Amino acid sequence: MSARRRRRAPPEEYVPGTLLDWRGDGLPHWDYDRPLPCRYCGGDTHLRDSKKSPAHKVCAEAALAQQAAEAQAAYHQEGTR
Repeated sequence: MSARRRRRAPPEEYVPGTLLDWRGDGLPHWDYDRPLPCRYCGGDTHLRDSKKSPAHKVCAEAALAQQAAEAQAAYHQEGTR
């Protein structure tokens, strides 16, 4: 008897502004010292992501949305094989 893998449902569509919540009490997402270039667009920002790298929230969400779209495309492509 072979084991069958259960397929997960594809991720829901991305709605801008809903992926990241930087208001929480967790990591501080604001650096008061000095702005640094965003890791995605290169513009100066005081914001820091969860790995403390400089990143605009909008840029980080766009990167996550792109990764999610690529994962969804790979999921659908794998399902057609």
